[in-house]
Amino acid sequence: MILNLVRQRGIVLLMVCLSVMSYFDRIIMSTAGLFIMREYKLTETQMGTIYSAFLFSYALLMIPGGRLADRAGPRRVLTVMSLGAALFTALTALGGRPLFGIWLGVLPSFVAIRLALGVLTAPLYPACAILNARWVSREHRARTWGWVACGSGIGGALAPLLFTWMIDHYGWRFSFGVSGAVTGLFGVLWFLWVRDFPEGDNPRVASETRTPTPWRALFTNRDLMLLTTSYVATNYFEYIFFYWLFYYFGNIRHAGNRESAIYSAIIWTAWTLMTPTGGWISDRLVGRFGRKKGRKLMPIFSLTMAAVLLAVAINLTATTPMIVMLFVTLGLAAATDGPYWVSASDLGGSHVGAAGGILNTGGNIGGFLAPVLTPLLASRLGWSSALYAGSFILLVGVVLWFFIDVTNTVASREPAP
Repeated sequence: MILNLVRQRGIVLLMVCLSVMSYFDRIIMSTAGLFIMREYKLTETQMGTIYSAFLFSYALLMIPGGRLADRAGPRRVLTVMSLGAALFTALTALGGRPLFGIWLGVLPSFVAIRLALGVLTAPLYPACAILNARWVSREHRARTWGWVACGSGIGGALAPLLFTWMIDHYGWRFSFGVSGAVTGLFGVLWFLWVRDFPEGDNPRVASETRTPTPWRALFTNRDLMLLTTSYVATNYFEYIFFYWLFYYFGNIRHAGNRESAIYSAIIWTAWTLMTPTGGWISDRLVGRFGRKKGRKLMPIFSLTMAAVLLAVAINLTATTPMIVMLFVTLGLAAATDGPYWVSASDLGGSHVGAAGGILNTGGNIGGFLAPVLTPLLASRLGWSSALYAGSFILLVGVVLWFFIDVTNTVASREPAP
């Protein structure tokens, strides 16, 4: 029991660390984007294509990655994932260089590297969802997932600040190599520490990972599909922050690189603070009102407020109030990550990886669209209108939560107790 508890804490910590590095590795491309655009004379739309390349393959391989984690186990799958992600993060330094630039061209070389990074990163969160379901009791899962999601906020906060400093001192190419090396180190630690099941776990539970995945039941489950569609809207909203926040401060609000990095880092700390807080509140609401009602209360309130506050923030002219408002906006959206993922785990029954893969595929469709559609809308209607569109899409996701029943477990097709 004590060994399981110690290993459980270590597994949660390592899931947080992998989450940190995953988001650090993906967000540093947006931080380096200004330098890459200047060096290679790329347009905003071309840079948006590079950003979305990662999200395209990441989303496309999410469901197979989740099922692979169900079948092969999260320990092995995430070991390969982290080491592969380390390799292609480091290889980003070669984008546009003769090795890739002559063979493919500057834009295709960056796109190819980011596509490969997306493929290798795809199983991350479905595999973490499996471990959360196996190692953590039901009443603590949302807050635990909040800590895992908190890692993405830490990575997002560190990326603009630390990577800008690294670029200033060592150049963007060397900085990508360092980031890849650190990611690889966590991959080795993961392999050495993590186990797929707690000691003494029921062998019958382990055998469930070898049963055929009920794909038809998963894709025809009304509640899982509504949850996934809502996650599309939420990710669209959040990925505007992920990929265009630094640019918005620097080129639209005319802040310097250092100021843009500081503002972005400050706002990203909201994700770090609010994901565990939101998970804890969601668990408390479930304890008081039950899963069917309690799980949806946090997303409905938080996402509605986030949509409204973004519209307010972009109309503020003073810098400090705008930063505070954007901080609260992203924090409220981030607070819903735990409820989304735990709801998918509950709906998936014994097929947590597959259900998580479906959820995150949908989410990253929204994430894939945001980096491309946001500058496209901005070029035609202005940046304010492009951001208003993000708020409207988020409100669509809010409406869907009213119709979701998280107790309708896919495996049984009957409401779970």
